[in-house]
Amino acid sequence: MNAKYKDTEFKLLDHSFGFYGIAFFGIILARYFLVAGGTYLFFYSPLRQSLEIQHQKQIPSWQSIQKDIKLSVFSAAIFAIASALIVSAYSSNLTRIYSNPQQYGLWYLGVSYLSVLILQDAYFYFTHRLFHHPSLFHWLHKGHHRSRYPTPWTSFAFDPLEAIVSSLFLVGIVFIIPLHFITLIAVLTTMTIWAVLNHLGIDRFPISFPHHWLGKWFIGPAHHSIHHLKYTLHYGLYFTFWDKILGTQDPNYEEKFARDFPEVIADKDYT
Repeated sequence: MNAKYKDTEFKLLDHSFGFYGIAFFGIILARYFLVAGGTYLFFYSPLRQSLEIQHQKQIPSWQSIQKDIKLSVFSAAIFAIASALIVSAYSSNLTRIYSNPQQYGLWYLGVSYLSVLILQDAYFYFTHRLFHHPSLFHWLHKGHHRSRYPTPWTSFAFDPLEAIVSSLFLVGIVFIIPLHFITLIAVLTTMTIWAVLNHLGIDRFPISFPHHWLGKWFIGPAHHSIHHLKYTLHYGLYFTFWDKILGTQDPNYEEKFARDFPEVIADKDYT
């Protein structure tokens, strides 16, 4: 990279840690309300529900949603601190983040993106499963499970300690793998959208997705909703293969979702 260009780039990012923290807090919080709020309005609006056949839809109370929002605000503050750490480290030329897309070739953008998703999925699976240990659950993960029937507002409702552990992945990965800014933004965007979609609820998306040949390998709202109903199943983030390999996926999951929604919700295995 041209040294003059690099020096100019550093100057543009030459702000205090506090500035970064405040700026990222505003950005992350705005993103949360925009994406989660917009999705909630679309899928849970009274008009939409009045036009649909009612399948025993479970909607948390406003009090429950308020608790999710409160936890999400705390999570946003923690993620903002993590983001500030990353940018500050980049400004000091300590990370492996780069800005010239030709530095490793355009092909590497896609490879690094998929690699980070696979690594993040593994990190999430094992830490998530650890959070469910009886000695840790109350301190690290109980807040997220207040919503037995999640909504998009639940997507970033993490206990503070869980948010810290979750943020450590991206803080660490930028020191290990060369990542372009575009790749980093793509990963963050994927994480946000996927988290919101996975918390849509068990009956807000077409049930054909889990049965599609490709969809069987991806986690969707139905798959993750089972986790909120039965804590010992379905720990993954993006992909189902860790659940399948390590025996934490319901072996009858796809069969159950071939039935009507009311039967699935009322299934004794999920209550």
